Amino acid sequence: MSRRTFPWILVAFLVLLTSCTPPGTPHVVSVSTKQSKAKMPITTTLTNNKTVFLIMMENHNWSDVKNSPSAPYINQTLLPIASYAEQYFNPPGNHPSEPNYLWLEAGTNFGISNDDDPAVNHQSTTQHFVTLLDHAHISWKSYQEGISGTVCPLTGDGLYAPKHNPMIFFDDVTNTNDPNSSSCIAHIRPYSELVTDLQQNTQARYNFITPNLCNDMHNTCAPLNDAVKQGDTWLAQNLPAILNSQAYKNGGIVFITWDEGVGSDGPIGMIILSPEAKGGGYSNTIHYTHSSLLRSLQEIFGVTPLLGDATQATDLSDLFTTFP
Repeated sequence: MSRRTFPWILVAFLVLLTSCTPPGTPHVVSVSTKQSKAKMPITTTLTNNKTVFLIMMENHNWSDVKNSPSAPYINQTLLPIASYAEQYFNPPGNHPSEPNYLWLEAGTNFGISNDDDPAVNHQSTTQHFVTLLDHAHISWKSYQEGISGTVCPLTGDGLYAPKHNPMIFFDDVTNTNDPNSSSCIAHIRPYSELVTDLQQNTQARYNFITPNLCNDMHNTCAPLNDAVKQGDTWLAQNLPAILNSQAYKNGGIVFITWDEGVGSDGPIGMIILSPEAKGGGYSNTIHYTHSSLLRSLQEIFGVTPLLGDATQATDLSDLFTTFP
């Protein structure tokens, strides 16, 4: 067969095929335009690795501290670089100290209105902040000035007061008031260890810090005999180690607050230092309480459920440029 003949035979074949197709039957050529694409698994990476330091001061209204000549470090060094709240209060009628520390940990005072030791006021609930952190595998420590670190510090010793150490009021931290609890001893550490931890970058993600009764403005002590000046001096001597640490520079946050107002519910101080705070002396007049701080801590670390009164609190996000 010649090459010239082949095209005509092909045409004839197609005509014959068409004539053999029943009338009304459509000739459809189906061409798929879909391509099968392998779906890659979607992964998310947790990028919020913030380190938080909460430093507790004692028993002074904000008016006792702001512009006080006894607090030059706070007023002349910290406030110009910080964000701070002008209307931060302890929860309504929540006194004395211990109920406020419990509130910062659980969003409630559990009906406690005294400063008794954990032997009397311990709680069986697991619904509190550091246990939520444990469940999320987020490290925490309570650094207490004046403890030995060899036992779970369930009773007072010198200038250390259990009422200022809220974690030890929870049975799941102390194995129900066991002074030899390994879990408690591992988490409740002498404040003197913090500097080394910062230098080695082995501090926890959440660090609760309580100076002793002279250094937290609670007592009036020699040689200064000025409670506000004692606390201000302690901050001047101790805060730079935190502010110069890698943990702080890498998006860390320092909260400095007071436990309760004197003669009222406040306002009390709330000072925030962070590379991610608005800083520059920014302040606001939004109404906050300890519930606001607890809610903010839960949002920073992404742990739920919101605890107690934190469910209805306003968080501290206005004091930040990036939050959480």
